[in-house]
Amino acid sequence: MSNRPASGSGVPPTYVDGTRVWVDSRLRARVQRNAEAPILLRLGGDVAGGRVLEVGTGRRGTGLRLAVGLFGAAHADGVELYGPSVRATREAVRDLGDAVDVQAGDATALAAADGTYDAVFAYHVLHHAVAWRDVVAEAARVLRPGGRLYNCEMTARFVDSRPLRAVAFHPADGDRPTPASVASACRAAGLTVVGQETRLLGCWTGVVARKP
Repeated sequence: MSNRPASGSGVPPTYVDGTRVWVDSRLRARVQRNAEAPILLRLGGDVAGGRVLEVGTGRRGTGLRLAVGLFGAAHADGVELYGPSVRATREAVRDLGDAVDVQAGDATALAAADGTYDAVFAYHVLHHAVAWRDVVAEAARVLRPGGRLYNCEMTARFVDSRPLRAVAFHPADGDRPTPASVASACRAAGLTVVGQETRLLGCWTGVVARKP
């Protein structure tokens, strides 16, 4: 399958896909731990004693570890689309024991029942999904009243830039998240945005939204 977008999409082509090199890197985990998660914590507060979900865990389990260690969750479930990543994440968080559970699943069609979680975490998941608004809607569905969605994203300004597209493949539907569209999608899903911060000239945004 070609990584070139459909003709007329206006999205630059991908020539060499190195997405996984960055997603699973130690540097990526360090940025998540030392920069992104603290911003989300400041925007939305902790979830002490809560049950939480991370969608798109990747392979290192950094988000799950942060959910327990930084945000104070009593239990963190993880959902990951790819089988090898599920197995890698389980191994990476083995030391956390029963506090963490990782399963295969699709963030656009979660298996969890309505109102299951006190928080849902999504670190750079939306721009990998074609139907990324469905991810937001599903997160809202599985949140309990008062629960919060913690999300941070590389926005369309960066994801659809020619230099990044050349070396990192993402869905080429021309509808990558922007700071405004992420906030709008949260509101459309019935959530109230309680905090948002955008950095790097609009290339990164962090949003926390609460379910009434």
